[in-house]
Amino acid sequence: MNPEKDFAPLTPNIVRALNDKLYEKRKVAALEIEKLVREFVAQNNTVQIKHVIQTLSQEFALSQHPHSRKGGLIGLAACSIALGKDSGLYLKELIEPVLTCFSDADSRLRYYACEALYNIVKVARGAVLPHFNVLFDGLSKLAADPDPNVKSGSELLDRLLKDIVTESNKFDLVGFIPLLRERIYSNNQYARQFIISWILVLESVPDINLLDYLPEILDGLFQILGDNGKEIRKMCEVVLGEFLKETKKNPSSVKFAEMANILVIHCQTTDDLIQLTAMCWLREFIQLAGRVMLPYSSGILTAVLPCLAYDDRKRNIKEVANVCNQSLMKLVTPEDDEPDEPRLVVQKQAGPSPKDCAATQEGAASGGPDGSCDSSFSSGISVFTPASAERAPVTLHLDGIVQVLNCHLSDTAIGMMTRIAVLKWLYHLYIKTPRKMSRHTDSLFPVLLQTLSDESDEVILKDLEVLAEIASSPAGQADDPGALDGPDLRVSHSELQAPTPGRAGLLNMPDTKGLECSPSTPTMNSYFYKFMINLLKRFSNERKLLEVRGAFIISPPCKPGRIMLAGLCHPVRVGPVDTTPLGFGRHRSPHPFSWPGPSFPAEGHICVSQGFQVQGGLQRKEEVALRMTGRHCPGEEAFAAPQLLR
Repeated sequence: MNPEKDFAPLTPNIVRALNDKLYEKRKVAALEIEKLVREFVAQNNTVQIKHVIQTLSQEFALSQHPHSRKGGLIGLAACSIALGKDSGLYLKELIEPVLTCFSDADSRLRYYACEALYNIVKVARGAVLPHFNVLFDGLSKLAADPDPNVKSGSELLDRLLKDIVTESNKFDLVGFIPLLRERIYSNNQYARQFIISWILVLESVPDINLLDYLPEILDGLFQILGDNGKEIRKMCEVVLGEFLKETKKNPSSVKFAEMANILVIHCQTTDDLIQLTAMCWLREFIQLAGRVMLPYSSGILTAVLPCLAYDDRKRNIKEVANVCNQSLMKLVTPEDDEPDEPRLVVQKQAGPSPKDCAATQEGAASGGPDGSCDSSFSSGISVFTPASAERAPVTLHLDGIVQVLNCHLSDTAIGMMTRIAVLKWLYHLYIKTPRKMSRHTDSLFPVLLQTLSDESDEVILKDLEVLAEIASSPAGQADDPGALDGPDLRVSHSELQAPTPGRAGLLNMPDTKGLECSPSTPTMNSYFYKFMINLLKRFSNERKLLEVRGAFIISPPCKPGRIMLAGLCHPVRVGPVDTTPLGFGRHRSPHPFSWPGPSFPAEGHICVSQGFQVQGGLQRKEEVALRMTGRHCPGEEAFAAPQLLR
């Protein structure tokens, strides 16, 4: 610094003391500056006041000499103290040079900058709020300062600023959110702790509605929840819990749709705490927002379905995922099968209905893992449509949902409970939206057939339920069974023939009188024949499947399997059948025959164990199928259908 330069109105003694390396001398100079500025305030001499502040800023605080910078900082603080309530008129000039020193390489200087800014803010109080963003930005950097003294000084300043924000009603939340959204992605644990502490403070202020801006920071909060520090994770849990409480109290102001994908992403993380917390949020969103969440069904299922196969080590996540899955499924109604015109969502507090709202989670759900995760349902789900979605069109798009279900069912590595859940979804969709689902049957059919080879009996039962629904669905009725899908499903008609007469032709067939009235003979569509022909083709190519699973598949202990057999009403060409591998003696039909028809085989051609024989006098195929299924040994059941259909 040039000692010959004129720094008036600062005296040479003041200038010399401000540049001194001793703190005590700089403090004496600050007291002189305070006295000088008070005189200018009394004289209302704003020109001289600005000149003093500018000199301290440009010539001292921003000087290249470290002792001069320290003198400038203490001098600016002295000016603020002297100005008192009028300091708000000069805050920009007072704050900016101090904040610049926050980035100084000298830790002592950074500490003095904290001290100077503390004095400036303490005097100005609420007047500093228009400059809050720059103050917050500077403090967020000092929160991660490696020097403990600097960090301690920044914490004092931070507490003072929080007190000012809490007691004021002039905080600019809209202007602050972009900065908060940026800073929340910091990876430094101290910076994260700083961010979380401020969110807690803002959330506690009655006049500040941070819930409106939750979509801006929710993703960042879940990122912080994965921090390695236990204290930070706990703080973040508290923040998320408070937000979820507010969400349940004020669902009309919650932007559910804007946060749905955020939750879906974090429900798929490998961190157990993040996954469980996100799943709990998703559960509440589905139950609070109702059909508003339907457009995000494919993403939700992608996140939820794998969790259903978790073992006891992740039981809590599994239970919450189960609730999410069931709640989402109940949002699909028969009205969704109408043409693709959006259904209007009317804002209301929907009471439970006996049919569509027959399930909800027992107990109140909390915002975190400590909340009840019981997957059982008792009373109705209370669905509240948020104001932002009032009269918003909601259309169920099945393409994405079916793609996710198909993908999970095709994955042989997926858990059994997930496969069962997928099949339950498919069955539910075929029941509620048969017309729309009929468009996807061709893509699903090969996978459903392949699933019959599953090791789990329960999976096969659910698979048969879906196939039975497809086979009997009016939406799939067709006069032509159509070409079989895929190279593996193409069957030579010289081997297997599935005639396709219409319903009227069937009723006019000889020896079928009364079949149209039989409750066990539902109307079957083209997929019924595809199923039976391809099943028998697989039995022929995979003898082990026939021997091990044949009886269970052909006549399972459930209604859908029996419906399949009861529907075998059309004439089918039957080729020679070797029953030896099944353990039913050595009888063999040497010639092809048609059923029903005049060429019904002789008694010796069909013989099964335990003395049960098919008599030539039987004329109704339905009666044969009924006698061969469910009334005798499983081996007979496995033998009956191949004999009748092959």
